[in-house]
Amino acid sequence: MDSAKHLIYLTSAYLAPVQYYSLLAQKQCIIEQHDHFVKQTYRNRCNILSANGVLSLSVPIIKIHHTKSAMRDVRIDYTEAWQRMHYRTIMAAYANSPFYLYYIDDLMPFFEKRETFLFDLNQKLQNVVTGLIGFNTKTSYSDAYLEPHPFTANDLREIIHPKRRFETTDAGFSPKRYTQVFADRFGFVPNLSVLDLLFNCGPEALAVLKASRRGSIQ
Repeated sequence: MDSAKHLIYLTSAYLAPVQYYSLLAQKQCIIEQHDHFVKQTYRNRCNILSANGVLSLSVPIIKIHHTKSAMRDVRIDYTEAWQRMHYRTIMAAYANSPFYLYYIDDLMPFFEKRETFLFDLNQKLQNVVTGLIGFNTKTSYSDAYLEPHPFTANDLREIIHPKRRFETTDAGFSPKRYTQVFADRFGFVPNLSVLDLLFNCGPEALAVLKASRRGSIQ
């Protein structure tokens, strides 16, 4: 079997959605770090389920005017206390979930320590989350901007996107339902941040990720 078919390209992402992690759990992955930072993408935002519905959390960045910034060079803006806000919002949303207390201590350092670069924050979070879920993906990072290679890899850098419904993409994702804290109000809401899966499913999170994969991506 051609191992290149099991290689995917992904952008860096802040507490990425379940779709993203379903790929990480079964693929060899190259994380792009030399693409241009694009606003309103998962590069610096995630979606969680609160008592009032789906809520987006965004990491503010230091704006560089009149130029495009490589993702690897984007710096985090600490002018406002966004870490405290993210932590309090996550706590309000998931404190009553079955596994919140099991995992929150592992995540707390990211709401206290100040990483300079967004890329570093994202990847360190990803390493912790994959460890908590119980898998180690084969991840490497681009040395330069990677041109698409449609015959040797699955380029999903702009496919997994907040403004693109996962149902309309051929990215091998069919979300398996699991119990969510506010299911009595909203029903099942698919493809939220991996935090939603982790806090609600705990040790079963990996099984959910694997069950959410379908065969369109080989």
